[in-house]
Amino acid sequence: MAITDHHDVFIGSTDDGWTFVIVNRPIRNAARMLTGAGFTAREHQGRTLYLLPPQTGEDAHERAGVAAYGLMAHTLDLVDLAWTTRHPSANSAEPEATIRFHDGTVTATALTDRAGDVLAQNGFTPTKASQNYTLSAELSESDGVSAVVRAETHLYSYGVNVRVDLGIPTLQDIPPAPSRPPSAPALPSPGQAQRRRR
Repeated sequence: MAITDHHDVFIGSTDDGWTFVIVNRPIRNAARMLTGAGFTAREHQGRTLYLLPPQTGEDAHERAGVAAYGLMAHTLDLVDLAWTTRHPSANSAEPEATIRFHDGTVTATALTDRAGDVLAQNGFTPTKASQNYTLSAELSESDGVSAVVRAETHLYSYGVNVRVDLGIPTLQDIPPAPSRPPSAPALPSPGQAQRRRR
């Protein structure tokens, strides 16, 4: 699985500014809600992506908010780690903290002591390099995503600008849908097994 696959709904951004939504389980009217909010549906490696092209932060913030509000009526298992959907005031300044997913690791850089303190409170450990932090490699991928969500929320609550880099340069780099294991043949019920023996 990829970081995009652990929650019912995942909202993210590519490095080149696209906003994308992945719906990982059937949600009634999800496609209608997302396209109604201005997202475009596109098939990509076994899954449907809902996309917003690079645009002003205010537009992406508003459109993603409308979509998320509608989807949350059906699930609260929604994660938004898109830097493009942050309120424009949050995107205008250099981020005090940057969190990065890369090759199965999660690292962070804190430009201020308050950002470093918040990262440490949320499970990030300082490294030998100044201002750099890392999450434990022993965390599962799902737990790592949850730790990043908590840290990002905590940073924003202190007014700290933060950017999450998912390690997805372009739309083509969005991970494919997870492969589904083949369904196992159903075992016969005890009644069926007895009938076959006769």
